[in-house]
Amino acid sequence: MTPLGDAGERVSEGSAYRITAAYGPLAVHEPVLVVAVVDTPERCGFAYGTLPGHPVSGEEAFVVSRAPDGRVVLTLRSLTNRAPGGVWRHLFPLLLVAQRVYRARYRRALRR
Repeated sequence: MTPLGDAGERVSEGSAYRITAAYGPLAVHEPVLVVAVVDTPERCGFAYGTLPGHPVSGEEAFVVSRAPDGRVVLTLRSLTNRAPGGVWRHLFPLLLVAQRVYRARYRRALRR
């Protein structure tokens, strides 16, 4: 995530960022606003809402937790809808497939 405006490197509630989703030579820049941050000894993560210009409309949350037995658990939650306008609105079914591909990447990265 790239900070926008006065957002810092550390994710904070109310700050705007740009996420770059890349696949091969194609890159899509997605503006988001952080709506919640979790930062406790057992859990950390954040949730963001999409801003105008994002390919979809909705919110997504990423929370990493440590279970009492030491396991690390990643929880992903998404509320995704078509963008209100633009070319992305017509590509919504394809964007849902891309979302699944990225979730698989997150799971692989956590296993490492």
